[in-house]
Amino acid sequence: MKKLFALVIAFATFSCTSNAQKTSFSNVALSETLLATDGSQVAFKDIIKKQKGKTTVIEVWASWCGDCVKAMPKVKELQANHPEVAYTFISMDKTSDKWLSGIEKHELKGDHYMANDQMKGVFGQAIDLNWIPRYIILDKTGKIVLYRAIETDFELIDATLNKLK
Repeated sequence: MKKLFALVIAFATFSCTSNAQKTSFSNVALSETLLATDGSQVAFKDIIKKQKGKTTVIEVWASWCGDCVKAMPKVKELQANHPEVAYTFISMDKTSDKWLSGIEKHELKGDHYMANDQMKGVFGQAIDLNWIPRYIILDKTGKIVLYRAIETDFELIDATLNKLK
């Protein structure tokens, strides 16, 4: 009986945790700081708070990522079709000079931040990052409405943004 009870508790805990991750960020992710283009460190929760009241697309990318670069025209198409949406780019580059030159080279319009410890670091793990580019969509309240989309999911991203208008 004790084993069954422990199994039920473990399942319930796992189920609640995985569902919560899909509609909100963990406290670890929210408290992690990211490098801003002005050299300051900004908590992820403050980045999200800044976009409150706007539908937001978060793109996790890196200047060295071939799939990220190939997806840039689609991102620009999304921006043209959804000018009311805020775009936040979070880089997984290893150095700030590569990151900043990538922003300039690809003419990325939006807010820009860089993770301090790349894909396998604290922030990457906290958002379950296993592939880039990765897209996350937040509604106007900051709730996650699309948690895991990649460069082949632009139809889904577009449809999600259309629903949130």
